[in-house]
Amino acid sequence: MRVWIKNPLAVLADGAEGGVVVEDVRIVELVARGGAPAAPVDETFDASRHVLLPGLVNAHHHFYQTLARAHPAGMTLDLVPWLVALYPIWARTDERDLRLATRVALVELLLSGCTTTADHHNLFPAGLEHAIDIEVEEARALGVRATITRGSMSFSTRDGGLPPENVVQDDDVVLADCERVAKLYHDASPGSMTQIAFAPCSPYAVHKPLLAPLAALAERLDVRLHTHLLQIEDEERFSVQAHGLRCVDFLESVGWLTNRLWIAHAVHFSSDDIVRLGRAGVGITHLAAADMWLQAGICPVADFEAAGAPVSLGVDGSTSNDSSNMMEAVRHSLMLQRLRYGPRVTPRDALRWATQGGAKCLGRDDIGRIAVGTAADLALFTLEEPRFSGAQDPISALVLCGAHRADRVMVNGRWRVIDGAVVGLDLERLLAEHRAAALKFA
Repeated sequence: MRVWIKNPLAVLADGAEGGVVVEDVRIVELVARGGAPAAPVDETFDASRHVLLPGLVNAHHHFYQTLARAHPAGMTLDLVPWLVALYPIWARTDERDLRLATRVALVELLLSGCTTTADHHNLFPAGLEHAIDIEVEEARALGVRATITRGSMSFSTRDGGLPPENVVQDDDVVLADCERVAKLYHDASPGSMTQIAFAPCSPYAVHKPLLAPLAALAERLDVRLHTHLLQIEDEERFSVQAHGLRCVDFLESVGWLTNRLWIAHAVHFSSDDIVRLGRAGVGITHLAAADMWLQAGICPVADFEAAGAPVSLGVDGSTSNDSSNMMEAVRHSLMLQRLRYGPRVTPRDALRWATQGGAKCLGRDDIGRIAVGTAADLALFTLEEPRFSGAQDPISALVLCGAHRADRVMVNGRWRVIDGAVVGLDLERLLAEHRAAALKFA
């Protein structure tokens, strides 16, 4: 099946002003303005009302948190007390809860133009040992490209940590399950729909002896590494007190200073550390909404890029952002980075972070761009709401005027959103079930 997405109002790709031709799961041709496909097509979609983007890439989330949005327990707290207050609430999650939470998160992401997502799942109470399997199944059912990261935590409140005892796991359990899910689900081939990464909640939320074996396992199975780090300055002080090493030195000591790693938040690295991370090819995920809500600070995104570090965007969990909307994340990131760097940061920079940057952080060169040979992952937005009236630059308007819902979304050559609705989904029923499940998290 060859489909011509014809004559978009605007497109985020040079040389594709006349649209793109998709064959099966890939983009096979860029059509010049006023041109036509080089070979016959089976179907033509008139995109003259649409701005055409590569599918957005969400590089960090916590799906399970959609059941505890706008929760009063964390409303007035800084990060550490916020975590202490919310971990016992999140720990109530069972398999059905996780399915519903994951499904809603994925639907929100799709509707916002997101075609690839990473999720950082580090919550494993009794009965939820197969959380990664559930998330993989839900992503596959909705046709979303996903990197599911198998998280872990070792230290409970009994050991001086933050989470309750019933959500932490022993190192041997973590290593065994990381190997299990990677062998079951990780597909490193071009165009793959499912990948796995290993993701301790933070380097200081697990026993140090776990980190080097995880890095070695990642190398052997060719998967990536992910973690939260330096959202707050106290993490640097803790690293020095606990290990006698600053954060970047600690990463190096356990084999994590590698281009397999991408880091969530990364707000408080020094300029020297940024150079070292960039030189190592470590990726960064900017989480603007969560960092603003938890008063963490502003990630020095332009400094990381200048040092050679790939930069991506994410929505973070729905208890620190409360939204799983990637277009909103693009706008938040642009506005926050303008506050730090001024007009050198543009809407196209923010869109680059949300597409190409996300692909690089996930270790992929087959997504995040509209180019011949890349996966047919596309997001199409209209500019017909009042908020866009008078906009002169359609692409910038998506970001500046606050686009938040795509009209059409294609993943791997299949339309997954048509006329602003997820294909084949009873949204009303899903939301009713999700709201009912959320009652136990009050």
